[in-house]
Amino acid sequence: MTRNTGMHTSIATVSLSGTLTEKLAAAARAGFGGVEIFENDLLACPLAPEEIRARCADLGLSIDLYQPMRDIEGVPDDVFVRNLRRARHKFELMNRLGADTVLVCSSVSPDAVDDDVRAAGQLARLAGLAEEFGIRVAYEALAWGRHVNTYGHAWRIVEAADHPALGVCLDSFHILSRGSEPEDLEGIADIPGEKIFFLQLADAPLLAMDVLQWSRHYRCFPGQGGFDVAGLLRRVLAAGYRGPLSLEVFNDVFRQADAGPTAVDAHRSLLLLREAAGAAELPSPVVPTGVAFAELLTPDAEPVTALLTALGFTRTARHRGKPVDLWQRGAARVLVNTAATARRDGTRLAAIGLESPDPAAAARRAEALLAPVLPRRRAPGDAPLDAVAAPDGTELFLCATGDTEPPDWRADFADLADTPAPCATRIDHLALTQPWHHFDEATLFHRSVLGLTAQESVDLADPYGLMRSRAVANAEGSVRIALGVGAAPTDDTVHAAHIALATDDVVAAARAFRAAGGRLLPVPANYHDDLAARYEFPDGELETYRELGILYDRDAGGAFRHCYTETVGRVFFELVQRDPGYQGYGAVNAPVRLAAQHAGRR
Repeated sequence: MTRNTGMHTSIATVSLSGTLTEKLAAAARAGFGGVEIFENDLLACPLAPEEIRARCADLGLSIDLYQPMRDIEGVPDDVFVRNLRRARHKFELMNRLGADTVLVCSSVSPDAVDDDVRAAGQLARLAGLAEEFGIRVAYEALAWGRHVNTYGHAWRIVEAADHPALGVCLDSFHILSRGSEPEDLEGIADIPGEKIFFLQLADAPLLAMDVLQWSRHYRCFPGQGGFDVAGLLRRVLAAGYRGPLSLEVFNDVFRQADAGPTAVDAHRSLLLLREAAGAAELPSPVVPTGVAFAELLTPDAEPVTALLTALGFTRTARHRGKPVDLWQRGAARVLVNTAATARRDGTRLAAIGLESPDPAAAARRAEALLAPVLPRRRAPGDAPLDAVAAPDGTELFLCATGDTEPPDWRADFADLADTPAPCATRIDHLALTQPWHHFDEATLFHRSVLGLTAQESVDLADPYGLMRSRAVANAEGSVRIALGVGAAPTDDTVHAAHIALATDDVVAAARAFRAAGGRLLPVPANYHDDLAARYEFPDGELETYRELGILYDRDAGGAFRHCYTETVGRVFFELVQRDPGYQGYGAVNAPVRLAAQHAGRR
């Protein structure tokens, strides 16, 4: 039996949904080099261990770990004799499977006693038995272990046992969930690299809850939570570890989602983690500098164009070879696409054009991070735009800025009218509703592939539950994208995408929109009554907000005034007036907006 000692990426089968064979196929397609096989997955599989071994070999996967063995050490002698009998059966199974490392978790059994000498002696005997089968034992401290719950304690026991087939498994969740400070991780340097038999990686949101429940339900991939997983990895690599970088993520959402995209997201997270830890080089991020356009795909242009007209947009150009019109107001540009591919369920935000100082370099980074680069049919002379697909399916076009090569995307359009007079209107931000199981993936994608910075996630009250939202933006605020997901995996017009248009006078913009026949979302009187209690306004200002349905927020940086249009298909618009120092999105008002939209649907 040969062991893969080169550093490669691996994933525990418990991290993915489906049958064992489906999980193996998803891991291989995503580019993983190996897997940890979780015992429950094997027990439920109709294939014999030899067949699973052959399946992994066909897929190019090594079996890096079999896990877990529980409640082995620190127990009375008669209990340990039974444990050795159980272990012998598992080692025989592992030989059939072709796995050479087993995970042994620190005991949580009520039989376990607080006796390090006993634990070391029993682990040494276990390792001696494992060695007969060509197997290594990786001892891991569970954060909720009965007596051994820190990596330092586990290492002291392994060191005392002093057996060549016994080492430690370091798990980022078990270490970092205990609130470990950088100085608490210094002990990793005391563990010889060859005695770190395995490394399991997971992130998690920072939650105040029982650590066992936190671990079993809320782990996520590195970069999606609040732990410094990169800092821990740097220390483990500095200690001399050269084994697999393996993900062990228990997450209720991941285990219900399609294994294919989840595995791709998982592999992306490890690529980014290696980059953050200085263990790998990727093409550098190219942060977009602005929003070139938002593209609406619609089977019926009339409601969309009526809404754009009321918002003051003018149809200025038409694509030379496609049924796509360019509508413009100031620096805000919206493409209306009536191609036959438009879905029957109505208008939707299908694509976003992002201005990039180096589109080719941005595309190289996207491809290196497993983002699907989209094929694009184009006629001779069309601008060769690179495009990648976001996790929710939105196409992101990378558009050159200024007079750089390749040619400006607007050269593909023939002018129909004079460009409207300059005005302050531009796209302030875009709000994209994510499929319920892709929220964390979307955040990691926009941070890593596009180089945007993520703000803290917030929970917003929805009439039927909670809506999660997290914004990503560039440093200048010229690109802002709010990512949201509803409380349930339902598909409705309330949790639709929307385009926020910046204006220097939201009252004038709202009045002009209404005078042009547009309909603004009505806001309950109770909301404005509450505003009167929370803020003082000049005479007549609050009455104007009440008349037009304008919502208001304020922070240390300034004020934010905004209102919403009716929804067309799965898209609506927002008019916003943002003080320069205000960095938010009016999230405090989202429950009122959501409730008003629900009422409008009824």
